[in-house]
Amino acid sequence: MRPETQSPLTFDEHREMGQELRAAKARVRELCNVVVSIYGPNNQASFTFLKVAESMDRLCKDMQAQAERDCPGIRINGMYL
Repeated sequence: MRPETQSPLTFDEHREMGQELRAAKARVRELCNVVVSIYGPNNQASFTFLKVAESMDRLCKDMQAQAERDCPGIRINGMYL
């Protein structure tokens, strides 16, 4: 983890991280759908997968907001979403 005293992420770093997180979020959603379709929504593994998918969505929203703070004046437009 980066120490608090370092500079924020650059636009290029946010762009790269956004690509990675969007791909990871999509993959988690795919796997979640498989598990839920096999075991049903009341299964513990399904429940946990749903929570992870929700957390990935929240993480991407938080990173989108962070990118907007880190790169003022640059159009971020859905970099993480």
